[in-house]
Amino acid sequence: MLDWLRRDQLEPTVRVNGVALPIAIRRHPTAKRVVLRIAPDGSEARVTLPRWGRTADAIEFVHSRADWLAGQLAALPKPAAPIAGGLLRYCGENVTIEWQAGAKRRPILGEGRLVIGGPEENLAPRLQRWLEREALQLLESDLQDYCAAAGVPAPAIRLSRAQRRWGSCSSSGTVRVNWRLVQAPHFVRRSVVAHEVAHLLHFDHGPAFHAALDRIYNGDLAAANAWLKREGRTLYAAFG
Repeated sequence: MLDWLRRDQLEPTVRVNGVALPIAIRRHPTAKRVVLRIAPDGSEARVTLPRWGRTADAIEFVHSRADWLAGQLAALPKPAAPIAGGLLRYCGENVTIEWQAGAKRRPILGEGRLVIGGPEENLAPRLQRWLEREALQLLESDLQDYCAAAGVPAPAIRLSRAQRRWGSCSSSGTVRVNWRLVQAPHFVRRSVVAHEVAHLLHFDHGPAFHAALDRIYNGDLAAANAWLKREGRTLYAAFG
């Protein structure tokens, strides 16, 4: 959803617990102050600046918050691959992974459980492929809905495996959305699709873009953004 800019020529790293963490910088037209966050997967420090902000000042600010960044990294969910008898997140709900040796290899979802057969040792990659298929179906439907609301033809949609963004819209009109959002509640996933559809009308993040997004999104945008800010990191825990 956001276009983060790397400034390699300006020492774009900060030492956190002995590791060089990349710094990503973005200027936002409505920002009033410097805001620092950690990427959902812990891969970089993200700093948002007002239009008039100086890059050098932003980098200095990030370095001054190295201890805070260390705490944020320590709080990230620890990776935990899905296992038989464990839980899998799907559309905002936890479902039980019920592995049965004699069941079909393709997962079957129903009544709070996901029944799956096949070799138990490669359960995680097969569950990921299932989630990706589910994500594509849901996202294609979301895209059709919001393109109809925006009055534009539905472009091609692709699954993204990006580690640093939830969605993107290229200048050619192709929309990409992070497949991990299939784990989030419907209103959160749909907010990302609506965001990218609004970019089909306005490629920047100016007032016209936000007005278009407010018009086509049929949900609580502030709640969706808050959920991603609060819970987004957890969507990386099961599959990295």
